[in-house]
Amino acid sequence: MFEGFETRRVQVEEASIFVRHGGEGPPVVLLHGHPRTSATWHRVAPLLVGRGFAVVCPDLRGYGRSTGPAPTADHSGYSKRAVAGDVVEVMRSLGHTRFALVGHDRGGCVALRLALDHPDAVSRVTLIDCLPLSEHLSRVTAEFATQWWHWFFFAQPDIPERVINADPDSWYRGDPQRMGQENYDEWRSATRNPDVVRAMLEDYRAGLTIDRRHEEEDRAAGTRIECPTQILWSLRDDLEDLYGDPLKIWRAWAPDVRGHGIDAGHHVAEEAPEALASSLAGFFGGRRDE
Repeated sequence: MFEGFETRRVQVEEASIFVRHGGEGPPVVLLHGHPRTSATWHRVAPLLVGRGFAVVCPDLRGYGRSTGPAPTADHSGYSKRAVAGDVVEVMRSLGHTRFALVGHDRGGCVALRLALDHPDAVSRVTLIDCLPLSEHLSRVTAEFATQWWHWFFFAQPDIPERVINADPDSWYRGDPQRMGQENYDEWRSATRNPDVVRAMLEDYRAGLTIDRRHEEEDRAAGTRIECPTQILWSLRDDLEDLYGDPLKIWRAWAPDVRGHGIDAGHHVAEEAPEALASSLAGFFGGRRDE
């Protein structure tokens, strides 16, 4: 995986962030979702390098090979604000003060927070298979609670850790052929680590509490994404089924929104890398050739 890429570890105030980076040109950051690591981008990142970008793929705080602080009662150590700050520090350590940004799933929530908190750092942002957490929570229905019950299970104290760590291979299931063997092996190693499991659960606990509050404060203050925004969603996932056209919701958060669906299941970077890379390069202004 990631032929020609380098790896490094960046120490920030509360966390140690593992990052892959490669290529030359305008910088693009790719933020993974739950329960993946930066390896989920192993098919997309080389395509973007081939289109003339410098590509940076960090493991989010507490995920994969990155580490974070001990959990606290307010979950602030795993808030999207804290994780977004990590990304800014990682990019500065690589010499980039302004960059294009991509976030998938939980990484999309981090990317939203980064674009809101650090508008001078983000030139363009693509958000994939996600809505603002507060938008999800304001639309909770029986259908949502049934399909996305894990959000509320993960928020419980201690019980999820005991259940998941008793048999992580049964809880987190993946397909090495679909994911790619090396990606699968890295992901499986992470999900067997109780510290990683605790950090991933803290991500969700923060989502229902401090992250929701931060988003609601932004809405009350009229804070919006200032840069051009692309919204992508997997046509074989359930976002459109639950909410209809995601662009209608996102237009309340950004004045310049465009986007479309991609024919894939939820893990679009693994299932449709060429289509995703094409959409990203077209939006960020990269070369059309690979």
